[in-house]
Amino acid sequence: MMPRGGHGGGKGPHGPMEIEKAKDTKGTLSRIVSYLGKSKKSIALVLALVVVGTLANLGGTYLIRPIIDEMSSGNAINYTRLLTLLACLMALYAFFAVSQWAQNHVLARVSQETVMQMRRDMFEKMQLLPIKFFDSHTHGELMSRTTNDVDTVSQTLSMTIAQVFSSAITLIGTLCFMIYVSPILTLITLVTVPLMLFVTRTIAKYTRRYYKEQQRTLGDLNGHIEENIAGVKAVKVFCHEKQVIEEFERRNSIYCRNATKAQIISGVVAPMMGMFNNMSYAITAFVGGLLALSPVAGFAALSIGSVVVFLNYSGQFSRPINELANLFATVQSAIAGAERVFEIMDTPNEYIGDDALPEIGHVEGRVDIANICFGYVPDRQILKNVTINARMGQTVALVGPTGAGKTTIVNLLTRFYDVDSGAIKIDDVDIRTVRKNSLRSKVAIVLQDTHMFSESVRENIRYGKLDASDEDVESAARLANCHEFITRLHDGYDTVLTDDASNISQGQRQMLSIARAMLADPDILILDEATSSVDTRTEIKIQEAMRNLMYGRTCFVIAHRLSTIREADKIVVINDGMVVEQGTHEELLLQKGMYEKLYNSQFDE
Repeated sequence: MMPRGGHGGGKGPHGPMEIEKAKDTKGTLSRIVSYLGKSKKSIALVLALVVVGTLANLGGTYLIRPIIDEMSSGNAINYTRLLTLLACLMALYAFFAVSQWAQNHVLARVSQETVMQMRRDMFEKMQLLPIKFFDSHTHGELMSRTTNDVDTVSQTLSMTIAQVFSSAITLIGTLCFMIYVSPILTLITLVTVPLMLFVTRTIAKYTRRYYKEQQRTLGDLNGHIEENIAGVKAVKVFCHEKQVIEEFERRNSIYCRNATKAQIISGVVAPMMGMFNNMSYAITAFVGGLLALSPVAGFAALSIGSVVVFLNYSGQFSRPINELANLFATVQSAIAGAERVFEIMDTPNEYIGDDALPEIGHVEGRVDIANICFGYVPDRQILKNVTINARMGQTVALVGPTGAGKTTIVNLLTRFYDVDSGAIKIDDVDIRTVRKNSLRSKVAIVLQDTHMFSESVRENIRYGKLDASDEDVESAARLANCHEFITRLHDGYDTVLTDDASNISQGQRQMLSIARAMLADPDILILDEATSSVDTRTEIKIQEAMRNLMYGRTCFVIAHRLSTIREADKIVVINDGMVVEQGTHEELLLQKGMYEKLYNSQFDE
């Protein structure tokens, strides 16, 4: 990973996030459906189960009519017919229950497979994004998008697919049965439907906005939590617990306020729908009773069984409308989450057009940095007309005050960023004209902030060359003078490092990082404060190993401790983004300039 402090002393383009608004809702839904398209057979099976299950449920409801009519006719009850109807009714309802279980079973698999693919695509995309993307987003925010937002989509898929199908089929089927039983009661029931749809549509406009803001502030809260957990030692050392708690309370309150607004607005739908349903039910029951007692001219008389069945259908007709209305909250939340996921997927990756470029080929190691200018943001230049030349096998040291632009040069040399003007050439080849991976395969970097993975010591070293043998790994460790401490670990090279390698010291992590670079056997070596976290005795050992590693390679060394770079072939002094002095250690001391002041300030008795 790239050090955060490389942006001229700053943290990169972090700033207050703008409030996000809902974007292309239809487009987002279309992309979610495209993921579901990979499970067409399973979706078709769910649809078939929904159809037969819904028809069984509607058919069971209709059987209530002859049962009630049989018992309320005043004639002798035909128990054989009655028991047959009851058996059919129970069988239909049992089939409906089994079909619902089967739907849930299939949908659970479909939703998880869909989200698995979505999460895989997102993770793969993140591996292709440029460093500047990660410099402009907090780790907690990205984690929130990968987990919370994707999980929201998963829950919505498992909840809504069957309900949407079932609601649509139930509406159509119920309407057909209602018209068959009583057209006039059907007309009365349908009067409230446009009003329901109007209320639902109106509320949906507000819920979409608030759920989008809820997801954004959740990501912001997670980013704050992740940052403070990672920096808990600094918090305690500087006694900032109170300030951290206050900041958490502020962000937590913002999230709570946005989530409350979203829940309150979406919560209006259910009671409104319930009120309309109850009004419709009461009116339908009243009119149905009148029709049963006093038939209207031109319409067949309704039996008691017909009125009861119609009221059941009336309830079933409003149920899918209520379900769809209640799903708006869930769907809006899922759309908000999916939009945040797709925003990452739609971010241009750094390898666009890279395949059309040639490999860099064999590298001798000549590096020419010619009049480069660069700024992380357009209105602030970090480097200004910097020119540095390194011959094959030379060691070039970059020194200067913090924020002068030393690490930025490294970022440009590895094409984590590209220059605004000027050019960087390796063996007379502009690095922008070759594939990035081929360029980076020729370069190894040992950063000031080491990163170890939760793997064994052996695998962490092997990260420099994945096909390296165990013997190669051990040889690299010996060159880096870390073989001795590795063999003292509980399981030696098979010792598994804990999260961020907290079970070994910072200096030991630094040495493993150096061993990793040695194993990579690069043509160009970059050391960014590589010995800053080790004691003097260990530093001597590493310097000895470094001399062996640097032999025959072009090396760029960034160092604040000037004693470590006195033997460099060339020392470049950078200040305020400009090269102010160049030369050997002795030459720069004779110039009585900035380097001499920096050197004397470190060794002044």
